[in-house]
Amino acid sequence: MIKLIPNKRPKIFKVFVKWGLLIITLGAIHCTSDTKDKNLILFLPEGFEAKVFIDSIAETTRHIAVAPNGTVFTKFKKTSKEGSIASLRDFDGDGVADSIIKFANDTTIKGYGYATASRIYKGYLYFSSELAVYRYKLDSLSMLPIGPLETVVIDDHPHGMHEHIGKPLAFDNEGNMYVPFGAPSNACQEPKRTPLQPGLDPCPQLENHGGIWRFKAEVLNQTQEEGEKYATGIRSIVGLDWNSEDNTLYAVVHGRDDLFRLWPDRYNPWQSAVLPSEEFLRIKMGDNFGWPYCYYDQLQEKRVTSPEYGGNGTEDSRCSEFTKPIMGFPGHWAPNDLVFYKGDAFPDHYKNGAFIAFHGSTNRAPYPQSGYFVGFIPFENGKPTGTFEVFADGFAQVDPIVNVSDAVFRPMGIAFSPNGTMYIGDSKKGRIWSIKFTGDKSSFGSQNLMNMEGRKMEAHIRYPDPVKDNLREESLSEGGRLYDTYCAACHQKNGKGASGRFPPLNQTDWVTGDKERLIRLTLLGLQGPIEVNGEPYNSIMPQHGFLKDSELASILSYIRTEFGNEASTITPEEIITVRNSLIN
Repeated sequence: MIKLIPNKRPKIFKVFVKWGLLIITLGAIHCTSDTKDKNLILFLPEGFEAKVFIDSIAETTRHIAVAPNGTVFTKFKKTSKEGSIASLRDFDGDGVADSIIKFANDTTIKGYGYATASRIYKGYLYFSSELAVYRYKLDSLSMLPIGPLETVVIDDHPHGMHEHIGKPLAFDNEGNMYVPFGAPSNACQEPKRTPLQPGLDPCPQLENHGGIWRFKAEVLNQTQEEGEKYATGIRSIVGLDWNSEDNTLYAVVHGRDDLFRLWPDRYNPWQSAVLPSEEFLRIKMGDNFGWPYCYYDQLQEKRVTSPEYGGNGTEDSRCSEFTKPIMGFPGHWAPNDLVFYKGDAFPDHYKNGAFIAFHGSTNRAPYPQSGYFVGFIPFENGKPTGTFEVFADGFAQVDPIVNVSDAVFRPMGIAFSPNGTMYIGDSKKGRIWSIKFTGDKSSFGSQNLMNMEGRKMEAHIRYPDPVKDNLREESLSEGGRLYDTYCAACHQKNGKGASGRFPPLNQTDWVTGDKERLIRLTLLGLQGPIEVNGEPYNSIMPQHGFLKDSELASILSYIRTEFGNEASTITPEEIITVRNSLIN
């Protein structure tokens, strides 16, 4: 158990270029954090030490890359006038950033800030938004790029209905770049996420989505048509990496959602909380991993037919043709970064193994949320050993985690510097940690890992007990029970939602304001960019017109009078009036 050292006040560079020379002046930047955050204890294997590299970045962070000169680049979760990327340096080698520069505020950068890649390749910083892959030429002597912003790949599809639009990147040894085009739906239903609605068969979305495409890494302004489909049947990838040890592409995949909400006749809440698996894939050209027809059940260790295609959780006759994952993690852990360790600064135990940042679930209600740690997968003879280790834990600072907003930090990005420092970034407050091994590499073994095995029994990592860990309140009103079934997975039990993904319901005019607007968006669903309490969102609100008028009235009355809201209730008659107006 390693206590973090609070970040000192770092210096910020003001950079000017004159006569080809880099002129640097020093000023001060203030990073704030409350006392509880500064005293955060991360749990690490014995022999590792963690420090707060930078205490917070206002725009918060997602993915990280480290240049050969040691500059740490982190792509923001939210863009600002100052930019969409931060450049940081630790000049004195003490594990704490001495300088920060924000840049990349080019107005041509498309998207809503959902950054899903940050990689260094052949002297360039590659990064992505939802709609494109970009790059900057780096300078070996500077913290800032020297070249103009260049567009490498353009996603030219319509995006109003797209759910999984992240674009992590990986580069092979032959000059190719791999980019996922995620599935635009949960399970190829039309309408989306509608209970008891069969999936489209065959699923037309697989033609241009739900897979990985290969591009030339140094060719600019490519569209998807200019790429080559490499693999298919993959719902949502946020973590992607090329393993140079076996010269193969790997990915970690977010499994489908809402088994109980969509198919309450076939699944119970516990199954919906722990299934389906988050998959670890080893990917070869032409592989098909079965989405949307099948999903992987890590408890049964096999693919089973999705309920949208007639499955009941055990039937798997349709799935034998699809490639299996090399490993399955419990459902909804949200693996959001994958990095193979190639360095020599860590003990040999970690050589060629895979580090995975589990960002953490949002949709396990009525059971505790799970994930929120950095795991490690040992490899032997080029294959995973079949088990995972908890490498870094304690980010959430609470256990159990009832709502996603309860977690103080959520691990997101992982990167390694040439000197062996590991960086882990947080997406909630923009904190970045630096981690070094300071012990004796020659004696590192099972004893060093023993203290981390106990972390697997924490509520946010172990499988929940079907009865003891059920957090559902039996005294809830009908509206509360319906809210738990149809709404809490996204908007959370406390109504605070999940920042950047699902809007809050507490004290927002979207809920307490115009009744007709609220009823309409609940009946029809909502898609496209909106702003709620000053924060932008661009996710999908599925339609709930399948519910009875009395049920909708109960849910909407509940959210208008709970979570600190004090608006009037809604009657079934008001639901009927709006429903009829949509028909007419």
